[in-house]
Amino acid sequence: MKYTQIHRIFVVGHRWVGLLMAAPLIFTALTGSVLVFGDELQRVIAPQLYATPRPGVPPLDLATLAERGAALAPPHTLLLGVQKFRDDQAALTVLPELDPKTGTPAIKSLADLPPEILIDPWTGAELARRHRGALSEGLVNLVPFLFYAHYTIVPLTMPWTAVGLILLGVVAVFWTVDCFVGFYLTLPVSFRAFWRQWTPAWSIKRGGGTYRLNLDLHRASGLWLWPVLFVFAWSSVMFNMGAVYKPVMEAFFEHAPAAAPRAARGASPTMKAHPALDWHSALAVGERLMAEQATARGFTVGEAKGFVYMPMGGTYIYQVRGSLAIEADGQAATVSFDGDTGALVNFEARSGEHSYQTATGWLRALHRAKVPGVLYWPYRLVVFVLGIAITALSITGVYLWWKKRKVRTSRRRTAVAPSAAA
Repeated sequence: MKYTQIHRIFVVGHRWVGLLMAAPLIFTALTGSVLVFGDELQRVIAPQLYATPRPGVPPLDLATLAERGAALAPPHTLLLGVQKFRDDQAALTVLPELDPKTGTPAIKSLADLPPEILIDPWTGAELARRHRGALSEGLVNLVPFLFYAHYTIVPLTMPWTAVGLILLGVVAVFWTVDCFVGFYLTLPVSFRAFWRQWTPAWSIKRGGGTYRLNLDLHRASGLWLWPVLFVFAWSSVMFNMGAVYKPVMEAFFEHAPAAAPRAARGASPTMKAHPALDWHSALAVGERLMAEQATARGFTVGEAKGFVYMPMGGTYIYQVRGSLAIEADGQAATVSFDGDTGALVNFEARSGEHSYQTATGWLRALHRAKVPGVLYWPYRLVVFVLGIAITALSITGVYLWWKKRKVRTSRRRTAVAPSAAA
């Protein structure tokens, strides 16, 4: 196949893939720009979701918060534990009662999910409860609504959420491939005087008219932003299309071996609603096991982030922040242990142990604008602007297609006119 034929195939593919992706990309790009500052927005419109800070007063430990949270759980629900997403806010993990035969929650639809209950980390008192994403409950759900719309393109409360999740996953896969196709199409046809021919593709010509301005904006911005565009495209595959992401990444990065069956790891394969270890005893075990792992693996342990009990398998899960965290204020490491004996079942690090987990952690942090350290705020601004840039890329791409279509249509009419006259 000749080069011109290959080039033509890529041009047509880039054109139609871009057109099909334009609307979903614009939607997710704009909602993503808003979500970069989602926490700040939520604090303004729904301050009741956050506790009043108490300087110098230590927050309650997660076991005490879990015990106090049990009294707040709605009837016919099961309190699994507590998560600390922020210093001034904790959330109870609540599920409907488990089916004794299957050990799974009796959830037939998203409407069966119990509300999210937010509590004060210093007192355990309830701050608010909401069904995440249900905009009918008011502004307390605006940010979760935008998050689920960004992630699934439809609100979480709608029955076709899974369809939206897969749709955006497919878009992400095509976007990733199209990153390479679009880059290829900017390259000169000939390698003779390569850099001199390629240089104009990186610049925007002044005074070239509307069409030339849109062409230059589309091509040059795509080149200058290519690395970060690829990061967001591929990380979108990670979030929405794990069946594609996982085997590709495992082919290039060292990863942990497949987990052994629960029975082989010492965990019960059946449901155990009431473990021998209570919340406080289990927390002590979790802290000890995490300290042992930190000593053996050479990392520091930070604030406890989450503590839950999983009846199916009978294991506690204890999560901490620390030096292995990649995302700012994110999870660093997790230990799982038997709810009766306290025996270690599994340890998982967010980074450092396997290159697959480290690369995945960085992709997650970059996509969510949660990079740590001094780059935290500058990078958030970059991601905010990137959402606008992706919107501009999509709009200029549609404009270029529309203008070329008008030219092609005009040529066809001109070619048909003499034939009709004859």
